[in-house]
Amino acid sequence: VQLQASGGGLVQAGGSLRLSCAASGRTFSSYAMGWFRQAPGKEREFVAAISWSGGSTYYADSVKGRFTISRDNAKNTVYLQMNSMKPEDTAVYYCAADMVPMGSSWYGDYWGQGTLVTVSS
Repeated sequence: VQLQASGGGLVQAGGSLRLSCAASGRTFSSYAMGWFRQAPGKEREFVAAISWSGGSTYYADSVKGRFTISRDNAKNTVYLQMNSMKPEDTAVYYCAADMVPMGSSWYGDYWGQGTLVTVSS
């Protein structure tokens, strides 16, 4: 599966942004999908995951209550709605497919290119 993320940009603190990740391939609806991010000088971290049906969602504590992950299997697309954004949300955001839980985090088997999100204070 190939993944193409989009929607990044510059936003002020308190603002909102929606990321999209379009997937190719007929197996999209069978994969759990997710988002990760990597801030400058930091390791990549898990942000959110969604089950293949969309019925279950999972979030990192740092974004819980502010970010919402969703998917449209008819469009082979997963979204990340980001509200009440903070400067510490600044990072390159990556979407991933075939997500599996590993310990307290998640692992993705397929990765898209990142999209840069910058939150100004």
